[in-house]
Amino acid sequence: MIIDNNPKEKEAMAAFKRNERALGHKLQDEFVAELKGSIGKIDHCSCKKACKYHGKCLECVAIHRAHRDHLPNCFKSMVNERIEKLSELTEHSIKE
Repeated sequence: MIIDNNPKEKEAMAAFKRNERALGHKLQDEFVAELKGSIGKIDHCSCKKACKYHGKCLECVAIHRAHRDHLPNCFKSMVNERIEKLSELTEHSIKE
């Protein structure tokens, strides 16, 4: 099962944007059911660092939210994609 850029979850978000909330919730419920069914069978953690919280998303995200020093590694690609799109607005002219 794929988590990042999951097609079912992307369709759920598209449904919400079309104001089809029932369909969006149905698709999200299916995504969560598939995820729960795969836990323990597949390593969903994209972090490559050795960590005692590897694969324990709830604990990992809570820790990062609590210390607010940096993002969990699994969020970095998503944030970098967003920053790149924002940077396109200024033709990638941001300089230090």
